[in-house]
Amino acid sequence: MGREQLQVLNTLDVAKTQLYHFTAIVIAGMGFFTDAYDLFSISLVTKLLGRIYYHVNGASKPGTLPPNVAAAVNGVAFCGTLTGQLFFGWLGDKMGRKQVYGLTLILMVISSIASGLSFGSEAKGVITSLCFFRFWLGFGIGGDYPLSATIMSEYANKKTRGAFIAAVFAMQGFGILAGGIVALIVSTAFDHAYKAPPYSVDPVRSTVPQADYVWRIILMVGALPALLTYYWRMRMPETARYTALVANNAKKAAADMSKVLQVEIQAEEDKVEKLAGDPAQSFGLFSRQFARRHGLHLVGTTTTWFLLDIAFYSQNLFQKDIFSQIGWIPAAKSMNAIHEVYRIAKAQTLIALCSTVPGYWFTVFLIDIIGRFAIQLMGFFFMTVFMFALAIPYNHWKNHNHIGFVVMYSFTFFFANFGPNATTFIVPAEIFPARLRSTCHGISAASGKAGAIIGAFGFLYAAQSTDKTQTDAGYPPGIGIQNALYVLGAINFLGMVFTFLVPEPKGRSLEELSGENDGEVGEGAPNTRTVPV
Repeated sequence: MGREQLQVLNTLDVAKTQLYHFTAIVIAGMGFFTDAYDLFSISLVTKLLGRIYYHVNGASKPGTLPPNVAAAVNGVAFCGTLTGQLFFGWLGDKMGRKQVYGLTLILMVISSIASGLSFGSEAKGVITSLCFFRFWLGFGIGGDYPLSATIMSEYANKKTRGAFIAAVFAMQGFGILAGGIVALIVSTAFDHAYKAPPYSVDPVRSTVPQADYVWRIILMVGALPALLTYYWRMRMPETARYTALVANNAKKAAADMSKVLQVEIQAEEDKVEKLAGDPAQSFGLFSRQFARRHGLHLVGTTTTWFLLDIAFYSQNLFQKDIFSQIGWIPAAKSMNAIHEVYRIAKAQTLIALCSTVPGYWFTVFLIDIIGRFAIQLMGFFFMTVFMFALAIPYNHWKNHNHIGFVVMYSFTFFFANFGPNATTFIVPAEIFPARLRSTCHGISAASGKAGAIIGAFGFLYAAQSTDKTQTDAGYPPGIGIQNALYVLGAINFLGMVFTFLVPEPKGRSLEELSGENDGEVGEGAPNTRTVPV
């Protein structure tokens, strides 16, 4: 038999959309804007780092980062993010969402600035210090995933909760776009101020000394949005669900939400004390009750996010081939170092503008209409279709129809973002109990980041040509891009299968989904249906 909902939580569930909802979206969303800017901006400057610090006199091509260095520079932030998701996810349930929320932002600001100040003039010193600071930057970013999602889900009403959490996540698209725009502005300014010949004309003078400022400025700008958001994060009250259901402070929960919603809410201390003493609502993450109620849910959220991120982050493998073939990025030796940054930034900005950003906002507008399950299943389905459509006639796309390849490639990004890239972030913030919500979201997100590491680096090696004379410098032969696409198609299909383990949260309260309104220990798990009825 279900128990009656606390008034403060019911008031939140049925509240009309109002200013505080949009304020929460902006405050949490600016964290995600910063996260995306910081994580994706490194790909804009890695070519420049290679030219500056790994130039080889007499070489026919500009210097590039060796494979192990490229993997470290690009991947160390992912490792930090994975660690931060687990640590801050757990800490958010122990100390409260608000208290930990400020820590992640401070860490991001300090590490962004320090990344740009990486010391030394030799490759070893600069790359080592850059990797050190980017690990801690990733650690702070990792904390933002479970905390932003949890805070937004606990503030939202049940009618438009999906759209609000999706809007926070959609700020990632604007962060990627902002990274490209900042790189365009900085590289254009330096390219005009410090004229340099292409590498093929003069290898040494093609990289002016001032180019070292370009990558540092691009990375350091990432600190600004986080810094501007800090004051407002600290003014946010703790979520009522944490205060009432985890900290067991009914009076504070009612007072905080009365102020936010501008209505009178009763404290209901007796109900909160009764909830706190109920053994049915005190089981831990590793208990039998959790396994029975939410075990399959956690398997579903971790596996789908893991599989999605393998496919999502591996798509970057094809960018250099696509951009080169359609003329967006000319041969490296035909450009100077700063102009190459400009061309890479222009190409990535166009991709973000045409496919990445629209996909996020399709999710925002439709998620509370058609539901999380339908969007995730549809996204994985179309990603599977487009991966196989790229793989089967791969030689045709490569040799005869470059524009067709770009269109298909853009559609895979679109359906990732109007699909599992958004829903895998949203659902873990809705279906677990308040006392474990941030932890479970952190576990799910960390599983995704493990998939990102495999996608970004495992496939970087796997997608190398089977002919060792055709591989990128320093890489052993792999299975080739066509076979890599077949593998990615199969991975997307598995994501579609594991989606059936994830329940549909649309239109239901968080307590109904998590089973926190259930009365007895012996009662069954909460409704785990996926397809809406």
